[in-house]
Amino acid sequence: MNKIVKAFVLIAAFAAPAVFAQNQPAKAPAAEVKYKTPELNRAQVDEWLAKPDKVLFIDIRRPDELITFGSFPVFLSIQLADLEKNIAFIPKDRSIITVSNHANRAFRAGDLLSSKGFKVVGAAGSENYEQTGGTAVTKIVKPAPKPEAPKTEAEKK
Repeated sequence: MNKIVKAFVLIAAFAAPAVFAQNQPAKAPAAEVKYKTPELNRAQVDEWLAKPDKVLFIDIRRPDELITFGSFPVFLSIQLADLEKNIAFIPKDRSIITVSNHANRAFRAGDLLSSKGFKVVGAAGSENYEQTGGTAVTKIVKPAPKPEAPKTEAEKK
């Protein structure tokens, strides 16, 4: 074989996998999980906040998230992992809104509670709510450190 043919064969051998890969159909994205619990927008959340005797916000985030991001008033804090074993403590006489940062975990919580007979009206993300202009999220402010008591004469020695 002459040099030109050898070069062509080598180029074709290395280029074929790349060309073949480019002609393969793209993989379909993973199916998005759909929940039955609807996501509430800012106006819907505000409407429910105006009826505190009829609604219960169940915040399913960890305590550190509640401290960092705050939550809605009239909320019950039960982490998602503990929700099912604490169902007995959730009142059935109120409409329920489940809460997480961006509503992802809240959807799962809402579906679980709905399947147990609770009236879940929707899920809300506290950060989503604030990003769209909502102002009802209450922030938890760490108390200032207590000043040290003045030392007695005996302690000074």
